Amino acid sequence: MKVFVTAGTGTIGTALVGELRNRGAEVSVLTRSEDKAAALPDGVRGVVGDLLDLKLLGEEFAAADAVFLNFPIGETETFQAMLAVDAAKRAGVGHLVYVSTHDPETLFTPPHCAVKLVVEKAVKASGVPYTILRLNEFMQNDILAKDMFLAGVNGIPLGAVGVSRVDVRDVAEAAAIVLTTPGHYGETYVVSGPEPLTGQAVTDIWSRALGVEIAYVGDDLASCSMILNQMMPQHLARDIWLTYEYYDRYGQVAAAEDVDRLTKLLGHAPRSFAEFAAEMAGVWKS
Repeated sequence: MKVFVTAGTGTIGTALVGELRNRGAEVSVLTRSEDKAAALPDGVRGVVGDLLDLKLLGEEFAAADAVFLNFPIGETETFQAMLAVDAAKRAGVGHLVYVSTHDPETLFTPPHCAVKLVVEKAVKASGVPYTILRLNEFMQNDILAKDMFLAGVNGIPLGAVGVSRVDVRDVAEAAAIVLTTPGHYGETYVVSGPEPLTGQAVTDIWSRALGVEIAYVGDDLASCSMILNQMMPQHLARDIWLTYEYYDRYGQVAAAEDVDRLTKLLGHAPRSFAEFAAEMAGVWKS
């Protein structure tokens, strides 16, 4: 089957392309970079363009059996997502798989979460056969904090309730399964890790994996805001900070039945954070 993947050279997309190829799918990847298109694996077709190029989307969607929709966080996410859903409807896409967030009905203050709820509604109203994947926070986000962990500090605000963080590889596998096997039309899957992780639990796991004493200081949300503002534009930093503020107060815990359902979909339990940290620690030490 032919699958068109948006954001195909990003965190999820890169892992998904491999999963789809392993399942024999014919994969096309949308990317804004000619260099990234040229670096795609053999047999994967790169499409250089933009999500706001509606002519391009219409042509590519019409040629695909299924479309994987994932949008970068930013000011244009709403325009990109809503127009892409409309393009999928008009192109007669056979199956639309949309990447949403874990619980947009509750966590809607951050702009990048609020838009997911609106787009979910548009997907369901489009008439296109769809599957929605509601993702928890990525374990792989911690890779950006490598130097901080090795310096003995964890300032990522995950609070004392817990967040059911997910390995991106499980996200990619779940997406590949629903894209290439029957029985998933109209379904919404929560894609999370197997257990909720508090800020202190994450810190302890990294301490053991790295052999370094690490202090958890993630409750200092003011410092977190300052750090984010140094890393990205102010409006994006505020968007991410609002998510961490929510985690700190309320957590984001996956229901047991959602974890069981994901386990059945994958055919195995989702990866644990301890497994992920041990693997990354081995890479970093080498």
